[in-house]
Amino acid sequence: MNEKVQFSDSLFHQFKNELDVAKKKEATFLIAQKHLQLGDFFQEAEVFTEAVDQYTSALKIAKTQHEDSLQVILKNRLGNIYLALKNYKKAERYLLRSVAQAQQYKFVKAEAIAEEILGSCFEKEGDYLKALKHQQRSLKLFEQSKDKEGIAIVNENIGSIYEDLNQFEKAHQYFLKSYDYFVIVNNGKQINVLNNIGDVYRKTGRYKKALDYTTKALHLAEKFNENHQIESAHKDLAKTYAFLKDYKTAYQHLFQYNKIQEELFYKQNFRQLNVLQTIYETEQKEAQIELLTKQNAINKANQNLMLLGGGAFLIVSGISFLFMNRKRKEKTKLQAYEQRVLQAELDKKEIEEKKLQGEIQLKTASLSKYSLNIAQKNKLLSDLSATLKKMSSRSKMDTQTKIKDLAKELDFALQQEDEWDEFMNFFEDIHPQFFKDLSSIATSKLSSAELRLAMLLRLNLSSKEIASILRVTPDSVRVARYRFRKKLPINSKQELVHFLMNL
Repeated sequence: MNEKVQFSDSLFHQFKNELDVAKKKEATFLIAQKHLQLGDFFQEAEVFTEAVDQYTSALKIAKTQHEDSLQVILKNRLGNIYLALKNYKKAERYLLRSVAQAQQYKFVKAEAIAEEILGSCFEKEGDYLKALKHQQRSLKLFEQSKDKEGIAIVNENIGSIYEDLNQFEKAHQYFLKSYDYFVIVNNGKQINVLNNIGDVYRKTGRYKKALDYTTKALHLAEKFNENHQIESAHKDLAKTYAFLKDYKTAYQHLFQYNKIQEELFYKQNFRQLNVLQTIYETEQKEAQIELLTKQNAINKANQNLMLLGGGAFLIVSGISFLFMNRKRKEKTKLQAYEQRVLQAELDKKEIEEKKLQGEIQLKTASLSKYSLNIAQKNKLLSDLSATLKKMSSRSKMDTQTKIKDLAKELDFALQQEDEWDEFMNFFEDIHPQFFKDLSSIATSKLSSAELRLAMLLRLNLSSKEIASILRVTPDSVRVARYRFRKKLPINSKQELVHFLMNL
């Protein structure tokens, strides 16, 4: 076990022990704080279900104790998690409540944070007008509280919205405002802004400037050891060099991007598995301690009964045999009851153990599936690399024609059904009854394209994301959704995604 894993384990045990101590002392507010601390730990590890449980436990206590500021903080945390999980509607509900409560008690900074996360939710949903409205509210509140870091973050968010709207000059202005602050504090947050500025230059055809900013972002990311930013910089550099027709350098950056992406995926999943394993082992140990404690209590009770019976026998030896026989029967019934209680506890712990093992097996299965996908993609990249190398070594080759042929090969590869079949098989491993239930309630037979659309909607992806995956326009996705909806027994007021997620 490496140092990071050991540190993660020790931190979890420290927070868990502090929570147990707070519970023994019945210190209500401290209990809520320790749940919040554990929630932050699980959120950092991206074990979101455990983080939600901890935040929810803290929120219940905060409500009963009328801790208004703590309630706002927790609602912002929950909104941020549901944003990460792409459950935008649930995130919005928590954040709108947070805004209302923050306004009531004049928690300016907490209100600014809630508005900023709300803006990000609407941006992800493609509702850019609402996104801008909430980000501008957040910016005004951060300026009111003179929070420079908050001002910088919101300026970057607004720049991102304008970039999505293809208003690149406005995006550039807001990115520069954000960058001016991050340069002063000289921390890793300036890296993402540099990447965004490089994106704007690339999208407006100013490739040399794009290279300057993205290369600077890469060097800073390596300095601060920000692996996700290193990955992003290599991806952007690959795109820029491709536009400059320097395909060899573009491939080198693309190769680095895929390599880092794979490493980050395995590291994150290993960390999640380790946290889940730690939780499982901790709960198992607690169950064993509880069982031993109960067994000791039962043994002590039995010893006391035996001593009491012996003393009673010496004192009342002249009392009739009938009385003693009745006492023995009562003792037998008590022991049988205690045995039933112990058996029930053991059954409960066994069910919990199977549940935790199932979660770990599911994570392991996802690693195996993803590895196969990476292997297929890497093979495609390897073939492309070989062709590009041949092209670079042959000066008289018709490069334009060969590039068109390569594009056709890539398009053909992307149209193959193998990857879709594998993806659908993996989906059926997790939701085994979904396609069967969907086909049974459909008013007419569903096509393979409609089954794919149903699967992507069940994963709660937006129309924009589905269009990217299916390689069609968002308008085509909307038409497909309308035709698919007509084949289902669904109320006109009910949302299609909610209908599919409830199957």
